[in-house]
Amino acid sequence: MSISLSSLILLPIWINMSQIQQGGPDEKEKTTALKDLLSRIDLDELMKKDEPPLDFPDTLEGFEYAFNEKGQLRHIKTGEPFVFNYREDLHRWNQKRYEALGEIITKYVYDLLEKDCNLKKIFIPVDATESEPKSFIFMSEDALTNPQKLMVLIHGSGVVRAGQWARKLIINEDLDSGTQIPFIKRAMDEGYGVIVLNPNENCIEVEKPKTHVQSSSDSSDEPVEKRERKDKVFKETKKRRDFYEKYRNPQREKEMMQLYIRENGSPEEHTVYVWDHFIAKSAAENVFFVAHSYGGLAFVELMIQREADVKSKVTAVALTDSVHNVWHQEAGKTIREWMRENCCNWVSSSEPLDTSVESMLPDCPRVSAESFLCC
Repeated sequence: MSISLSSLILLPIWINMSQIQQGGPDEKEKTTALKDLLSRIDLDELMKKDEPPLDFPDTLEGFEYAFNEKGQLRHIKTGEPFVFNYREDLHRWNQKRYEALGEIITKYVYDLLEKDCNLKKIFIPVDATESEPKSFIFMSEDALTNPQKLMVLIHGSGVVRAGQWARKLIINEDLDSGTQIPFIKRAMDEGYGVIVLNPNENCIEVEKPKTHVQSSSDSSDEPVEKRERKDKVFKETKKRRDFYEKYRNPQREKEMMQLYIRENGSPEEHTVYVWDHFIAKSAAENVFFVAHSYGGLAFVELMIQREADVKSKVTAVALTDSVHNVWHQEAGKTIREWMRENCCNWVSSSEPLDTSVESMLPDCPRVSAESFLCC
């Protein structure tokens, strides 16, 4: 029979409680303190004590994976697809490993956008200082100067970043299925300028500075005896909290805080910002959007905020499994009428491709995509 480390940690606490419950008032006070401690212990968190270190490679080679000539992620020794359950019964550890691989793939796709698609990385805000948080988008050389047509790509919500449709498809299927690269290459082959938005890159994460916790009686004018009693309670409480924290966070994962990027703090804000500073200033007579999932909602929000400008410049919008809602977003009648004429939403369906699919909302036509992206 195997006994987990978390069980060994709890065992002496239970034994101690059973012993001191038979004692006098002082022992009962200890019992109360121990009960308070146990009530704070989250057993799921405690199981982290049994985990291997959350220390993962920072390259595909370190993970022993690579993309083959078909764009499929394969193990470099076995040739097998990615395995999520690398360690049995350690779902949290496996998930952290998956997320670490996902961050590497995000950077890999960024490199492909620059080297394989010849796009330029443009940092935003355009007037950002050297020290403030920044995001970026990707553009073709002729994105702002192409006089005829411009293609704008917006992905959905979640962990995906510029150039991706779905991380799961990149890892489990191939690059063509999960990235925007086929769209970008075809658009450029057909003479479009291209702008790739990055609507989920809304903040940067930095380690949270450690704060000094003041005693409850600091700077108090209370009598000395009362202040001493409060100090004693404060120290005991801190001792219990530190004891709990030792087991709640055994691997000492860093506490992070988010610093939001100016004027790009949400997908909607980012879309409006890129419109104002790039798309609206482009020379293209005809602008086309392809927007997936939450990207469709971001486009509708753009229409609400820049209705006249969008109508004068945008020719057509291809939505894919868009989650926009013209009622909740309070899109006006003129916007709904424009969407009916200029937008089409391809949705997951078992019907043949382009078959009309019934919609409860009076915004734009919905047609079958047969199947589509899974984020």
